[in-house]
Amino acid sequence: MNFDFSDDQKMLREQARKFLAEKCTNKVVRRVFEGEHGHDSALWKGVAEMGWLGTAIPENYGGLGLGYLELCVVAEELGRVLAPVPFSSTVYLFAEALLAAGSEEQKTRLLPKLAEGKLIGTFARAEGVGAVTPKSIRASFKGGKLSGTKIAVVDGMDADYAVVLARASDEPGERGLALALVDLKGAGVTRRAEDSIDPSRKHAEIKFDGAAAEALDKPGEGWSITSRVLDRAAILTAFEQVGGADQCLVMAKDYAMTRYAFGRPIGSFQAIKHKLADMYVNNELARSNAYYGAWALSTNARELPLAAAAARVSATQAFDYASKESTQTHGGIGFTWEVDCHLFYKRSRELGLSLGPQRSWKEKLVTQLELSNAA
Repeated sequence: MNFDFSDDQKMLREQARKFLAEKCTNKVVRRVFEGEHGHDSALWKGVAEMGWLGTAIPENYGGLGLGYLELCVVAEELGRVLAPVPFSSTVYLFAEALLAAGSEEQKTRLLPKLAEGKLIGTFARAEGVGAVTPKSIRASFKGGKLSGTKIAVVDGMDADYAVVLARASDEPGERGLALALVDLKGAGVTRRAEDSIDPSRKHAEIKFDGAAAEALDKPGEGWSITSRVLDRAAILTAFEQVGGADQCLVMAKDYAMTRYAFGRPIGSFQAIKHKLADMYVNNELARSNAYYGAWALSTNARELPLAAAAARVSATQAFDYASKESTQTHGGIGFTWEVDCHLFYKRSRELGLSLGPQRSWKEKLVTQLELSNAA
């Protein structure tokens, strides 16, 4: 059994790290963070030219057809540099929804454009505060028309298309839900920028007023397909979080080795050593769960829901802890705008909420563990 990535996949990691070190410096991240635009267009073009958008998209739809292990490798490197591009919303969510439920015509029409970087996609679920549940969905999709309001849509201001979870019939609960594919530049769609804890991943409120939409699945399957897409996105996001957490540890360690207090490096003090050791342990636990998720994702194993929940919970906790303790290790300057600690903290908080609250994933983890033990 293989417990590590292959030599080719490690080579891909090194190439991605080298490319991002050159093209995605902290100046690029801060420019998007402090500006009005939702992403860096030059970096997005470069990511597309590298072929990363089509990493897991089959070749017959214009992708590279490499697989999900390679996509996990790329995700970790993007997370390490806080890449300000709509990669996760377009690749983890929109593309996965198309692959899971789209018709042959929809895939042929949209996936090649996505792989070339000519199309940005997103997934719109939430309509209010709290966890998204079948009962919370009020948007209506009937007769090819979509009406309703979605909030906190990641990259919603830049997206060209959206997959929208909406109610297609009067049947109660999840049986009445479906997924609608919407051109966000069409009539009946209005967008408003929303504040985000991480301005390099801008959110939007999107209102649909009889907007033309296509069914992406059969009525009644919207909730089950959404759950499958979120499971897959959770694993890929976990690799982004592990990459970010690793960089927080590197930043904290480097500062602790060069910052002197009382005539000695602060890294020699036991309190700082314990912080760094705890960060390392949390990161490695998250990495282990992410690797388990990568295996389940690449093989479409029946353990995928369990692996997704485990990866989601551990990676979220690791990145949250690492970003906070990195700030603390930097002391007084760690809280200033000039130091990058706050960029990682804000990204950790945003990613921790992007796929639903932690309590929902913890409940899912417990449920999946109970099911696996009962089997």
